[in-house]
Amino acid sequence: MGLSSAVARHAKGFAARLLGVCIAMLAVSGCDDGQAWHATDLSGAFPPLHFAMTRADDGKQVTEADYRGKAVLLYFGYTFCPDVCPTTLSHISNILDRMGKSADDVRVLFVTVDPNRDTLPDLKRYADAFAPQVDALRGTPNELAALAKRYRVAYTVRPAKDDSDYEVSHGSAVYVFDGEGRIRLLFSSLSRAQPDMDGMTTDLERLTREDSGGGWLSRIAAWF
Repeated sequence: MGLSSAVARHAKGFAARLLGVCIAMLAVSGCDDGQAWHATDLSGAFPPLHFAMTRADDGKQVTEADYRGKAVLLYFGYTFCPDVCPTTLSHISNILDRMGKSADDVRVLFVTVDPNRDTLPDLKRYADAFAPQVDALRGTPNELAALAKRYRVAYTVRPAKDDSDYEVSHGSAVYVFDGEGRIRLLFSSLSRAQPDMDGMTTDLERLTREDSGGGWLSRIAAWF
């Protein structure tokens, strides 16, 4: 057998294996396409995660790049919040407990909308009260406004001389991004007394599996 014949035979065998793998991957993909999310699917509806703020845990200036490879939950609130914020973060903590080991692949970014009162030490103590995956972030007014505008989050802060008149309002939705920073889901019921904990846990577990599974090319390459 000549060299050219051997090369042709090898190429033919490689093509056959590649075709088999592609058929298998298409079959798997077809099954995945029929699986609906429990939360609201926001894929493509918002730009990728992008920010620059100070992390309360270590005082470091961080960006979205520091969370690459992790599923990220983005939530806006403040430490003086009497009910919505602690309820939401408690439910998120519960979801992370349910996830077990896969919760290591999740990070929760709690962005204060009240940086005038929320100091870094206060934010650190607040985040630590919920789960180790929660990172509290504090930005300048401009940094906060830019991030909120990027994801259409409404918030208002009306300071007053009398602290009893201090008013803060903010959206209660939680935005979910995949390990590449792409927007994927919206958790809109976490501020309620009885949200769909099972559904949101399932969604996050699925998202972390997708992130850890690699892309099609890496999965195909593993067959050879």
